[in-house]
Amino acid sequence: MGRFSEDELHAVVSRYEATRAQALTERDEQLRAFHAAGWRPVDLQRVTGYSRETIRQALRPEVRRATNISRRRTSPQPPADYRPYGDRKPYVVAETLTALRGPTEGTVTLPRHLDWSGHAEYDLDRPARLASMYKVVLTGASTVEDLNTWLDADLLRRLWPTLWLPPLLRQRWEETFPELAATGSNAA
Repeated sequence: MGRFSEDELHAVVSRYEATRAQALTERDEQLRAFHAAGWRPVDLQRVTGYSRETIRQALRPEVRRATNISRRRTSPQPPADYRPYGDRKPYVVAETLTALRGPTEGTVTLPRHLDWSGHAEYDLDRPARLASMYKVVLTGASTVEDLNTWLDADLLRRLWPTLWLPPLLRQRWEETFPELAATGSNAA
């Protein structure tokens, strides 16, 4: 804001849009002139580097108008039965928290089926890496055994309020283990 006004900013955008529209018109007229002189669309494409669709729209302005009108009319909408991936993913929930007896210190390397990022080594003495590992295991576990092997119940309770998890995963765990939900409300 400061030394420039909104009107000045609008003027900059207006000048750009006007010169862009004029340049587009001039370019299309020149491309049509080359085409009328015998240049094939494929040759125009090869020399200019423009896409086939750009050349087609330059040579036939009615195609560009129809395309632009169609784009304005149809905003992309997902299908009526669409559900985001997070709502469809089959998250695994532990059978009991006492079975979670994973490592609590040192460095661990998660198996590739849990962490294929290339950074699967976690120093559990570093809080950020510990939280990251718990998120990876919770979101990526495909079996209860994965959870039991890599998570610790006490650490999970301590980390739970601060873990950034998909809402459905958090909901399923908190429905199964209400004490986790309580740790979140106690932390707030």
